[in-house]
Amino acid sequence: MEPMPATVRNNPGRTRYELEVDGHLAVAVYTLAPGVITFVHTEVPKELGGRGVGTALARGALEDVRRQGLKVVVRCSFIKAFMAKHPEFNDLLA
Repeated sequence: MEPMPATVRNNPGRTRYELEVDGHLAVAVYTLAPGVITFVHTEVPKELGGRGVGTALARGALEDVRRQGLKVVVRCSFIKAFMAKHPEFNDLLA
């Protein structure tokens, strides 16, 4: 299996993080408030299921949030599950 490109992009115009793989787009949708980002929905196309795309998207988004110095509110079950498995991101929780 080819390595996945690790280019998670923030698309502020559409308030989402994006990860494109093999022509399909996985997204993590958020809302912004001063100092806080709220993840509301994550969607990975079924064509990309089981390949770690959602995990790569969550990790890339949270690493970017850390760089920006924001706190995180999680209303998305996928991001919540990811953070439960990766406690190194728990310091970001608002």
